[in-house]
Amino acid sequence: MRIKNIAVTVIVFVFITALSVLAWIKPSDEFSISERRYLTQFPDVSFNTIISGRFMKNFEDYSLDQFPGREIFRSIKAKTEISLLKKSENNDVFEKNGFLSKSEYPLNKESITYASEKFRDVYEKYLKDTDTRLYFSIIPDKSYYLICDDKNHLSLDYESLVTEITSETEYMKYIDIFSELSIDDYYKTDSHWRQEKIVPVAKKIAKEMGVSLRGEYEKIALDKGVYGVYYGQYALPLSSEPMYFLMNDDIKNATVYDYSKNFDVYDLSKGYGRDPYEAFLGGALSLVTIENENASTDKELVMFRDSFGSSIAPLFIEGYKKITLVDIRYIHPDMMDEFIKFNNQDILFLYSTSVLNNSETLK
Repeated sequence: MRIKNIAVTVIVFVFITALSVLAWIKPSDEFSISERRYLTQFPDVSFNTIISGRFMKNFEDYSLDQFPGREIFRSIKAKTEISLLKKSENNDVFEKNGFLSKSEYPLNKESITYASEKFRDVYEKYLKDTDTRLYFSIIPDKSYYLICDDKNHLSLDYESLVTEITSETEYMKYIDIFSELSIDDYYKTDSHWRQEKIVPVAKKIAKEMGVSLRGEYEKIALDKGVYGVYYGQYALPLSSEPMYFLMNDDIKNATVYDYSKNFDVYDLSKGYGRDPYEAFLGGALSLVTIENENASTDKELVMFRDSFGSSIAPLFIEGYKKITLVDIRYIHPDMMDEFIKFNNQDILFLYSTSVLNNSETLK
C-alpha cells in the first residue's frame, strides 16, 4: 500500500512538473483557429499593474489561454460533459440530427425595442420623406428548425419576436421567409445558411420588391471541406462539409467595392482561412457597393444587413443595377449621408433573429 501511494505521488508530481515546465517554455499561441479568437498574451509587468491587481487578473486569463495541450483538454472536457454527465450542451452549443447550434433563449424584448429604435432612426433621418420603398425580413436562426418543438431544449418565442418587431416597424412591408427555409438550408457546423439552398428565398424577397430573378447559376465548389464557428466551440470531432458558390454572368461581371478598394463578389482564398464564410463579399465590411451594368432593370437596392446578407446579396445582382450593403454594426448611421443619397431605391432591412435578440451590436 505504501509503495502504491508513493507511485501515485510520483506520477502526479511528474505530471504537474512537466505541465509547469511546458507552460513556461512553450511559445505563446496568438490565435485559436477552433475558437476563432485571439488568445491572451503575457501581461505587462509594472508597479502599477501589480499594485492594482491587473497583472494577476490578466495573468490568469493568459495561463488559461496558453495552457499546454489546451485543445486536448477542451476535447476531454467536452466528452465528459456530453457522454459522461449526459449534458445536452457544451459551451452553450448542442448537437441534434448532425447539426450544431446554439440556443437563442430567452426573448430579449429590450433588445427587440433597441433594434426597432435603430431602424426607426434610419427611417426618420434618411427615408421618411423620400420615394424609397421599404421592406423588412427576418432570417430565423437554425434553432427554429431544430428545437422549436423540442421540450428538451429551451427555445426562443419566435412568434412573439416577429410580432414585437413588426409592430414597431409598421412603416416597412414585412416579407415572411420562415416557410421558405428548412434545417437543411444551413451549414451543419455554422450558424449561416448555405447560398446554394437559398435561391427560393432570394426569389421571394425580390418578387415582393417587384423584381423577377431567373435564378440560373453554375455551382462552384471549394476544393476542401469547411468547419463552421460552432465546430470549435463544441470541441468534439465532426466531419467537415462542402461549401458552394453560385455563379452566373451577372455575378462574374459585377463591379464590387467598398470605400477603399475593389474586389470580387467571391474571394475563394478566404474559404481556406479562419472563417470560410468571409469568402462571400469580403466578410464583415461596413459598406459594400455592387454595380451591374447588364442588370435586367435600372433599379437600385440598399440593404441594411448582418452577415447573412453577404451570401444572399449576390443573388440579387441580376435584378439591380446597383446594390449597396450597409452593416450598422460597423458604421454609425449618422455617417451614411457621406456615401448614400436616398432616392427612388428599394430599401431592405434583412436581419437574423440572433442579431435582433442581441442588438447591442447595432450602432
